[in-house]
Amino acid sequence: MVIIRLFGMLFIFLTVVYICLSLYSRAVRKDKLEEEWFQEGQPGEKDAFIKAGLKEYNDSLRKKLLLGVYVIPFSLIAIIIYVQNWM
Repeated sequence: MVIIRLFGMLFIFLTVVYICLSLYSRAVRKDKLEEEWFQEGQPGEKDAFIKAGLKEYNDSLRKKLLLGVYVIPFSLIAIIIYVQNWM
């Protein structure tokens, strides 16, 4: 029962961390897209350029790597539990 509570609290904490990292990463990408739009001579409408760039970013691998926020800690805990109990 204690392990379930531990995983539940860890999941909630990691969800908050994931949301914060996701929002920060998206804001940084948006700033880079705005800078890129100005440097390329303002091709087309700014909002459309940024929207297309953010859509591409959402589908990128970098965004999915944030899921490592969940996988790595849970994997480490599982390995520690396994080693402590069966080794």
